[in-house]
This record gives sequence, structure tokens and C-alpha cells, in this order.
Amino acid sequence: MTEFHWFLPTSGDGHHVGAATVTAGAARHPRAATLPYLTQVARAAESAGFGAVLTPVGSGCPDPWIVCSAVAARTERLRMLVAFRAGFALPTLLAQQAEAFQLISGGRLALNCVTGGDSVEQRAYGDFLAHDERYARTAEYLEVLRRSFAGAPFDYEGQHYRVEAGGLTKPIDPVPPIYFGGASPVAETVAARLADTYLLWGEPPAAVAARIARMRELASSYGRTLRLGIRLHVIARPTADEAWAEADRLLAGMSPERRAAAQARFRRMDSVGQARMTALHNGSDERLEVSPNLWAGIGLVREGAGTALVGSYDEVAERITEYADLGLDEFILSGWPHLEEAYRVGEEVLPRVGAHATVSA
Repeated sequence: MTEFHWFLPTSGDGHHVGAATVTAGAARHPRAATLPYLTQVARAAESAGFGAVLTPVGSGCPDPWIVCSAVAARTERLRMLVAFRAGFALPTLLAQQAEAFQLISGGRLALNCVTGGDSVEQRAYGDFLAHDERYARTAEYLEVLRRSFAGAPFDYEGQHYRVEAGGLTKPIDPVPPIYFGGASPVAETVAARLADTYLLWGEPPAAVAARIARMRELASSYGRTLRLGIRLHVIARPTADEAWAEADRLLAGMSPERRAAAQARFRRMDSVGQARMTALHNGSDERLEVSPNLWAGIGLVREGAGTALVGSYDEVAERITEYADLGLDEFILSGWPHLEEAYRVGEEVLPRVGAHATVSA
């Protein structure tokens, strides 16, 4: 069964990609990420049929655990896909946090493990490991975390973590699924061994199909089966012309200064996934439609997921169906502003995805 999730804009929201203005290095969003506003977005996602909301994690975001705990108390069914940085808190402690979250939310926690792809940001947190070392630590982290969830005392000794008679006092119920992304070979190995759902960023279908095949084979070599998901933005309107006009409006709102600063930051990052996103446009807006209805303009100013599906409601639904047919199980979507677009995508696009899937079946 295909699942659809939404994004919770915990650093702010508005009618532009990211911040509308940047003053003295500080982003200013027209809609502050107050608890009442984030609750509105979450309730809209819940009402529109999304299963979960994903939160970001990083230096420009408030702590996801605290925010999601508050939002969970103000929603009923919506799951919280809480992002965390592996290595920034002990995995045994994170297991306790997950146990508490399951208790207070009625079992609505999922976890998105982030290793980190910006060495400058990592060092600002106090983490000086190189790229592959970070992923080696992440592997140990997830091993300890999973053993902690089992609720039986265990010992563990690795390069980065050592535990004696650790773990929760009883099994966590339900066990939160672990989402994980990363495009480098070491990241793919960690995902194949230890994740439940492997997340990709939006690339053309041929590239996505190749990665799906590779991840299925790699997971199978460890005797495992992965769910596969993709992170995409959506610009959908009643007609294609209206949708592309909205994309043009978003592009016009990306100042040369913001674009230059973003591209400079992306170049310094050691994230393979970010490099793949940047390669789709190479900092230029000349050929941003990189495959039918897949627009790379978001990635001119936004790190991470940098592509959007652009088109009429029917066209976007067709593209989502095509991605699902490649073997994707989950879609994490977003749009600006996240409040209005949650209703738009949930009410206009998702029902059409179901209709297309029924016809194609």
C-alpha cells in the first residue's frame, strides 16, 4: 500500500521557497513557526489524508522532539516522523525518548535518522568526523538503538559506542520504524542493513529506478527487504499553465544573493545526495525541467530535496503513479505555503493518484 506524508515547516513558512528575505544572515519568514501555526499545518495534513509529517533537523531548526511532542498532543491520528542526528545524543538515551514519545502519543512515532552532509555545520555542533566515519558511527548508533528497543539487557562494544547491560527495561511497543537516506555507497550499506524505509530525493525516473534496483539487491544480500520512499515538492494547479506560472513566481522570488549563497554552501558540502541534486541544474535556471513535470528550481536555494513535480492535478498524479510503479512505497510531499498546499494536494492530487492506480491495474 502506498503511503503519503507531508512536511512540517518548523523553521517558518510562507509563499516563497524558504525565507522570503534574509537580513544580516538571519532568515525571516512571513509565517513564524509558532505552535499554533504548526498545529494548523499538522491538522490540515491529517484532515487531507496524509499519514505522517516529517520534521527537519539542523542548526536552523528547533529541536524536533520538543516540537513534535507538542504537535502530537494537538492531533489525533497523524504520525510524527521525527528527524534526529545520529551521534549527537547517546542511542540508549534516544531509545528512552522514543519510549516516552510512544507513551504520550499513542504509538505515533517514526524516526528519520540523519547522518549530516555539511562538515561546517557538523563542526559547529562539535562533531569533527569525516564523511565515511560519520556513517560508520551511524551504523553503530542504529545497532545500539535497535537492541535497546528489544527491552532486554545487552552488551555492545564498537569503535564509537560501548554499552554494558544496557537497553530499555521492556520492549518498546510499537517499535518506531526507522527512515534513512543517503546516496553514497557507505550510506546505502547502512540503509540496507539497518533501516526500515530508505528515502531518496526526487530525480528523473530512470535514475530512481536504478537506485531502487541497487537498494533492493543490497538489502537482499543482508537477508532483508526495505520499504522505499521519495521526498518531493509539489506545485499542482487545475491547469498546467497555472502550475508553471506558480513555478515561475517561486523562481522570481529567489534573489541572486540567496542563490549565490546557497550554491556556495552546497559546493562545500560532502553529501553525495546534495551533489546529485545540484548536478540537476548546476546553478543555472536555463533547463530546470529535468524530466517531464520534474522541476529542479527548488534546489537553486534549498538544500536537500530540490525538485518539485509541476503540472495540472492530473499530470502530477500521473507522475506520482509512475514513480509508485517503479517500486516506491512512500511519498513525503510539501509545497508553499504548507498549510494551503496540504489541503490542495490532499484533496486534488491524491484522489487522482488512486484513480490512476486503479486504471493502470
